[in-house]
Amino acid sequence: MRQLARQTDVIGHMMRAFPSAQTRPCLTHPGGQNRIVHNWIWPILLALVMLGASTPALALKLNVRVEGLKGARQANVLALLDIYQERENKALTAERVLALHRVAPEQIKEALAPFGLYRVQVKDNLVQPSGEKGAWTVTYRVDPGKPVKIATIDYQLTGEGADNPRFPKQFPMKVGDVLLHSRYETAKSDIRYAASSEGFIDSRLVRHQVLVDPVAYEAYISFHLDTGPQYRIGPVSFEQDLLNEDLLRGYVDFEPGDVYDPGALLRLQGRLLGSEYYEDVEIVPLKDQAGPDHQVPIKVVAQRNKANKYRVGFGFATDVGARMSLDYRRRYVNRYGHKLSTELTLAPALSELELDYRIPIQNPIRDYVIIKPRVSNYDTATRKGWIQSLQVAHSTLTPSGWRRNIGIDYSYEDIEIGIATKTPGATSELAPNISWSKTVSDDPINTSNGYRLKYTLLGAVEGVVSDASYLSGLVQAKWVRRFAQKYRFITHADLGATWADSVDDLPSSRRFYAGGDSSIRGWGFDALGPNAPISNETVGGRYLAVASLELEREITGPWSAAVFTDFGNAFDPDYEQELAQSVGVGLRWASPIGQVRFDVAFALTKDEGDYDGMPPARLHLVIGPDL
Repeated sequence: MRQLARQTDVIGHMMRAFPSAQTRPCLTHPGGQNRIVHNWIWPILLALVMLGASTPALALKLNVRVEGLKGARQANVLALLDIYQERENKALTAERVLALHRVAPEQIKEALAPFGLYRVQVKDNLVQPSGEKGAWTVTYRVDPGKPVKIATIDYQLTGEGADNPRFPKQFPMKVGDVLLHSRYETAKSDIRYAASSEGFIDSRLVRHQVLVDPVAYEAYISFHLDTGPQYRIGPVSFEQDLLNEDLLRGYVDFEPGDVYDPGALLRLQGRLLGSEYYEDVEIVPLKDQAGPDHQVPIKVVAQRNKANKYRVGFGFATDVGARMSLDYRRRYVNRYGHKLSTELTLAPALSELELDYRIPIQNPIRDYVIIKPRVSNYDTATRKGWIQSLQVAHSTLTPSGWRRNIGIDYSYEDIEIGIATKTPGATSELAPNISWSKTVSDDPINTSNGYRLKYTLLGAVEGVVSDASYLSGLVQAKWVRRFAQKYRFITHADLGATWADSVDDLPSSRRFYAGGDSSIRGWGFDALGPNAPISNETVGGRYLAVASLELEREITGPWSAAVFTDFGNAFDPDYEQELAQSVGVGLRWASPIGQVRFDVAFALTKDEGDYDGMPPARLHLVIGPDL
């Protein structure tokens, strides 16, 4: 309003400066006709008015304080107090401040009612600024008073489930308790959930109310539930055109006659969707077909998923260099639920072609047989050549959450380990193996808290296809922990040991190496291990001990920075033992497919001659989930 008044004053002042500008005769015009001379005046006036209108008003400054409260009470008041929520609104006007201030005391009282506070007193104080650049200050001093307490509770259960042990014998709140609306709503929700999970799907609240007497300052609770009859699950039928019905019944973990539990039906739906056989699954309870025994038939309606999935990827990792990958997945091969996936990875240091064929057996949710042929080509500083292998294993998920694989591997490899090093040449072996693995995380892509563990045991017997006897064990662990909101601590360790007469008897794939993106940064992929005394070439070892410590801090948004140290090596008693260590810094970006990690690692123990006090550095780039 002040700005508009100033604009009006300018127009009036200019009109007074030109009193006869509208109708004054033009002396130089032939004939002396009257001529309107405001052709040039009015554009100037209009421009001045528009300039004044476009001048931004100064943003109003507002400070809001609420005193006398803390914790949840204060948080709820601030969340529901409009004048506090709008305090930084750039369009806020003095009129709006006054309007919000008038309703603020009632909003404070309403925000405190869920805490049983009905005698709240609010003293407010509004201080207006002395000048245009000053700030408005509003203070609310709150005396919450004493909370109202529960005087009586009328809790009644009727119907077939009145004596069901899932229902509390006493209402979860008791006489003398402070009336907290959140506790009342929780109690009501828990009782209704108990009714639903126990098959009382027709249960209804006959009466549920909370009355507050403002004079006696007491609360009265009435809660009457009629459970109705108890329903049970009837026969399950499937409406789909993809899989054998006997296989599908393996996904059902309940029997006809079990108590009707909506949670069990939701779990069935989740398991079928998680199998990737179906794009859409609907669980239809046929309640109208329930007989006198109240058994509800269940119909499962499923629409098949697309059979094929393709993926082409391009990337780069310092371990293997530029990389291209081609993936093909067949979600279902036949009506017995067989699955097929293939992956081709091409990179300068390591190229692989892998096929994974899975056959569900026994419990299809937990158990399957894996048939996995693989061809690998190595071209690294330590190994050059081919490895062909075939793995057949039975995989099952134990009740405690461990994935256990028991199988046997056949492999043929023709790998050159160095030039002057004694190598076993082309070898074949048949290696029985067993492994346990478990991953627990709050987010499988960008983890705040979680861990991964894997134990592997394998061996071979000389003369049974294999050229030598050995037994090898490997433990791999990684742990991620967030603390102080912006920090994460990450550690991992790999410990391995092989019992064999000599490392020279072991194929290259059964020797331990260290170094690389996921091992000891600062060195190349598999570049660390026992070295031959003459050629100084890395030959691998029978033992492995590698660990890493890393501290990461968020910088802004998805970006974070890290400092780390890696240490350890692969060892062998027949060669000189050397400990490798590196330190480094890194930059992280939390992408939708996992962290993109840029690390610069300095190899503290690398012997590179005189490097002027600065150890040699290596850049590492890795993309993928934390665990």
